[in-house]
Amino acid sequence: MREFAIRLTTVEDIKAFVRIATVQPFEVFVVTDWQRVSAKSFMGMFSLDFRGPLRVVMECSEPEYQSFRQAAAAFLLES
Repeated sequence: MREFAIRLTTVEDIKAFVRIATVQPFEVFVVTDWQRVSAKSFMGMFSLDFRGPLRVVMECSEPEYQSFRQAAAAFLLES
């Protein structure tokens, strides 16, 4: 399992992140302490609490992970 942290602050951020997640050839989930939703679902994503950072988790190869991370660079929180 691979993961990274993101912050989404506007409706446009959410829409853009869902578009990026939707084209990935693997499942992508956004996880909080209380929820786990598909990052490919607008309804699921809009149910999240965006006041804090979100964890993005996925099962994928290293090249897929790096490509996805690069596509989502605008939303990344560096650790």
